[in-house]
Amino acid sequence: MHEDVEERSPLDLDADAFEALVVAELDRLPDDMVDGLDNVVFVVEDRPEDGSLDLLGLYDGWALTERERYGVGELPDRIIVYREPHLAVCVDEDELRDEIHTTLVHEIAHFYGIDDTRLHELGWA
Repeated sequence: MHEDVEERSPLDLDADAFEALVVAELDRLPDDMVDGLDNVVFVVEDRPEDGSLDLLGLYDGWALTERERYGVGELPDRIIVYREPHLAVCVDEDELRDEIHTTLVHEIAHFYGIDDTRLHELGWA
Protein backbone atom coordinates (compact mmCIF):
# COMPACT_ATOMS: atom_id res chain seq x y z
CA MET A 1 0.00 0.00 0.00
CA HIS A 2 1.40 3.38 -1.06
CA GLU A 3 0.77 6.25 1.30
CA ASP A 4 0.98 9.82 0.00
CA VAL A 5 0.12 11.43 3.30
CA GLU A 6 3.20 12.92 4.93
CA GLU A 7 3.32 12.10 8.61
CA ARG A 8 3.31 15.28 10.65
CA SER A 9 5.84 15.57 13.39
CA PRO A 10 5.33 18.42 15.81
CA LEU A 11 7.78 21.28 15.75
CA ASP A 12 9.88 21.58 18.86
CA LEU A 13 10.93 25.14 19.66
CA ASP A 14 11.63 26.25 23.18
CA ALA A 15 10.13 29.47 24.53
CA ASP A 16 13.18 31.61 23.69
CA ALA A 17 13.42 30.41 20.09
CA PHE A 18 9.67 30.89 19.57
CA GLU A 19 9.79 34.38 21.08
CA ALA A 20 12.65 35.26 18.74
CA LEU A 21 10.42 34.28 15.78
CA VAL A 22 7.60 36.44 17.14
CA VAL A 23 9.96 39.42 17.46
CA ALA A 24 11.28 38.83 13.92
CA GLU A 25 7.73 38.75 12.52
CA LEU A 26 6.81 41.89 14.46
CA ASP A 27 9.79 43.62 12.84
CA ARG A 28 8.48 42.60 9.40
CA LEU A 29 5.07 44.22 9.90
CA PRO A 30 4.43 47.53 8.12
CA ASP A 31 5.29 50.62 10.18
CA ASP A 32 1.81 52.08 9.74
CA MET A 33 0.36 48.95 11.35
CA VAL A 34 2.52 49.05 14.48
CA ASP A 35 3.16 52.79 14.89
CA GLY A 36 -0.42 53.38 16.05
CA LEU A 37 -0.24 50.79 18.83
CA ASP A 38 -0.57 52.70 22.08
CA ASN A 39 -0.06 51.12 25.52
CA VAL A 40 0.13 47.59 24.08
CA VAL A 41 2.62 44.88 25.00
CA PHE A 42 3.30 41.63 23.16
CA VAL A 43 3.48 38.50 25.30
CA VAL A 44 4.34 34.89 24.46
CA GLU A 45 2.68 32.21 26.58
CA ASP A 46 2.73 28.44 26.21
CA ARG A 47 -1.06 27.90 26.16
CA PRO A 48 -4.32 29.71 26.85
CA GLU A 49 -5.59 29.56 30.45
CA ASP A 50 -7.98 26.70 29.59
CA GLY A 51 -5.01 24.59 28.43
CA SER A 52 -6.43 24.08 24.94
CA LEU A 53 -4.50 24.13 21.68
CA ASP A 54 -7.38 25.80 19.81
CA LEU A 55 -6.39 29.45 20.27
CA LEU A 56 -3.30 30.87 18.53
CA GLY A 57 -3.51 34.39 19.90
CA LEU A 58 -5.57 36.80 21.94
CA TYR A 59 -6.06 40.56 22.15
CA ASP A 60 -6.65 41.38 25.81
CA GLY A 61 -7.70 45.02 26.14
CA TRP A 62 -9.77 47.85 24.76
CA ALA A 63 -9.99 48.38 21.02
CA LEU A 64 -8.96 51.81 19.80
CA THR A 65 -12.62 52.40 18.89
CA GLU A 66 -13.59 51.86 22.56
CA ARG A 67 -10.81 53.80 24.23
CA GLU A 68 -13.19 56.47 25.54
CA ARG A 69 -13.70 53.97 28.40
CA TYR A 70 -9.95 53.90 28.90
CA GLY A 71 -8.61 55.65 32.00
CA VAL A 72 -5.33 57.34 32.77
CA GLY A 73 -2.71 54.96 34.08
CA GLU A 74 -4.36 51.84 32.67
CA LEU A 75 -2.26 48.71 32.52
CA PRO A 76 -1.15 48.03 28.97
CA ASP A 77 -3.36 46.00 26.67
CA ARG A 78 -1.80 42.68 25.74
CA ILE A 79 -1.43 40.81 22.50
CA ILE A 80 -0.72 37.23 23.47
CA VAL A 81 0.79 34.71 21.07
CA TYR A 82 0.48 31.09 22.22
CA ARG A 83 3.51 28.90 21.49
CA GLU A 84 2.20 25.33 21.83
CA PRO A 85 -0.93 25.81 19.64
CA HIS A 86 1.28 27.30 16.89
CA LEU A 87 3.70 24.38 17.12
CA ALA A 88 0.79 21.92 16.96
CA VAL A 89 -0.58 23.27 13.66
CA CYS A 90 2.66 23.93 11.76
CA VAL A 91 4.91 21.37 10.09
CA ASP A 92 8.01 23.48 9.52
CA GLU A 93 9.54 26.83 10.45
CA ASP A 94 8.35 28.56 7.26
CA GLU A 95 4.75 27.62 8.01
CA LEU A 96 5.29 28.66 11.63
CA ARG A 97 6.57 32.09 10.58
CA ASP A 98 3.53 32.55 8.31
CA GLU A 99 1.13 31.53 11.07
CA ILE A 100 2.78 33.84 13.62
CA HIS A 101 2.57 36.69 11.09
CA THR A 102 -1.13 36.01 10.49
CA THR A 103 -1.81 35.80 14.24
CA LEU A 104 -0.05 39.11 14.90
CA VAL A 105 -1.98 40.88 12.14
CA HIS A 106 -5.23 39.35 13.39
CA GLU A 107 -4.70 40.48 17.00
CA ILE A 108 -3.41 43.93 16.00
CA ALA A 109 -6.57 44.30 13.89
CA HIS A 110 -8.61 43.74 17.05
CA PHE A 111 -6.70 46.64 18.65
CA TYR A 112 -7.87 48.84 15.79
CA GLY A 113 -11.47 47.68 16.30
CA ILE A 114 -11.69 45.29 13.33
CA ASP A 115 -13.96 42.41 14.34
CA ASP A 116 -13.79 38.75 13.32
CA THR A 117 -16.49 39.18 10.64
CA ARG A 118 -14.43 41.84 8.86
CA LEU A 119 -11.25 39.81 9.39
CA HIS A 120 -12.92 36.86 7.65
CA GLU A 121 -13.86 39.14 4.75
CA LEU A 122 -10.23 40.25 4.55
CA GLY A 123 -8.98 36.66 4.75
CA TRP A 124 -7.23 37.08 8.12
CA ALA A 125 -9.44 34.82 10.23
